[in-house]
Amino acid sequence: MYKVRVPARNLIGREGDGLKIALTTLNAGRLAIPAMCAGAGKWSLKIAREWSAARVQWGRPVGEHAAVASKISFIAATTYALESVVELSGQMCDEKRNDIRIEAALAKLWCSEMACIIADELVQIRGGRGYETAESLAARGERAVPTEQLVRDLRINRIFEGSSEIMRLLVAREAVDAHLKAAGDLADPKASGEAKARAAAKASGFYAKWLPKLVTGKGQLPKAYGEFGSLAHHLRYVERASRKLARSTFYGMARWQAGLEKRQNFLGRIVDIGAELFAMSACCVRAERQRADGHPGSDGAFELADTFCNQARVRVDALFDGLWANTDDADVALTHGVLEGRYTWLENGVLDQSEGTGPWISEWTSGPSSDENLARRFGLTQNPA
Repeated sequence: MYKVRVPARNLIGREGDGLKIALTTLNAGRLAIPAMCAGAGKWSLKIAREWSAARVQWGRPVGEHAAVASKISFIAATTYALESVVELSGQMCDEKRNDIRIEAALAKLWCSEMACIIADELVQIRGGRGYETAESLAARGERAVPTEQLVRDLRINRIFEGSSEIMRLLVAREAVDAHLKAAGDLADPKASGEAKARAAAKASGFYAKWLPKLVTGKGQLPKAYGEFGSLAHHLRYVERASRKLARSTFYGMARWQAGLEKRQNFLGRIVDIGAELFAMSACCVRAERQRADGHPGSDGAFELADTFCNQARVRVDALFDGLWANTDDADVALTHGVLEGRYTWLENGVLDQSEGTGPWISEWTSGPSSDENLARRFGLTQNPA
């Protein structure tokens, strides 16, 4: 197939852009997932609100207890952010003048992850009823709310159209691409001394212009983004955090050089920070647009955006801390031990090691299974068969 000749008049785009064009076709699918996640958030908020107002515990509706209130606040604020990300990324896609591969990947990654957390919190709010199927609830004469189904249905979104791990690597590759182009052979341990010298000269020119921009910026001006009113300080935070994120990426490049690509957890945190900042920006832009358009819920929009940004800032700060204080090396070392069979003794007591997968697995895969068999395997019955 590599000898096939394609006439110039039949080329789609420019020669060499084939992969880029092919990858852009994924944008539509990746943006459909955030839309579904926003819908799931809306439904979760409705169920959480209705249940938390009606269910009474210790003399008060459960929603008035702080432990539940924090979950409802998270669901409401994050749902607003989910829809904001969908609107912003969708608008960028409709304009057809932007290469939104990165924005689509960030939207897909962040929305699929947050929607799963929302669903999990909804199950917790609903308690035992959240774990029941809709059919089970209906059979007992209760409202058939399929909360557990929501958890199962949303879980696939973190896998198809590009798993969360692939999305992080895709975005991270773009994030360090400028550094790789600037440093080139400087980061290649196999490059010759002459090649490294040329790369150093090239990199010095690039970083001489780039690094000073990361020291100070608009986010340090007390009145910057004043057109966003009470949300301005969040956008200043986003600007400052974006520069800090770029500096952190550079530090990682300098520290690990060519080995940076193997630091997938570091790169993943870099991307997760960027996704949170993207969502914060989307919230502030949407809230201000609703105010400018005279939307009847604009006051509430500012409250939702403000709360979301405060919650996101806590997550971003923790992710920044995790860039340098983490257990990544210890995790890798321990995993090597697991793969080498160093801790197989820990698996004993459930599987029959003398028979490979053992009879317990065979009961689940081929033979009849029962609660009694399961209990017996975990030592919960004194009457083994």
